[in-house]
Amino acid sequence: MKFESKIFMSGKEMEIEDLGQGVKRQLLGYNDEILMAKVWFEEGSEGYVHSHVHSQSSYVESGKFDVNIAGEIKTLVAGDAFYIPPHVSHGAVCKKAGVLIDVFSPIREDFLRGDKK
Repeated sequence: MKFESKIFMSGKEMEIEDLGQGVKRQLLGYNDEILMAKVWFEEGSEGYVHSHVHSQSSYVESGKFDVNIAGEIKTLVAGDAFYIPPHVSHGAVCKKAGVLIDVFSPIREDFLRGDKK
């Protein structure tokens, strides 16, 4: 394997990366096939519409988000989830400060490089 996180990780000890514009990200467990990230959003911040080759599944841990997947927008709150197939345009606007738990397959190598997207 090219990439692999520690088996056990303490959230208090793991780096939280400030992506700017009210968004922060913490990488959780990963290997070459899968990556999980915790993403904090301030109210009004945005995950701009984009697409990527990865499958993505996200869980709304807290807050309120208008989630846009392929032009369809739904308002999601804590306990809700969404799935994004590869190459499908998507984004989110945070309506009430909150946290998303994102899971990607395969791994987001761009995140490990520290890219701010």
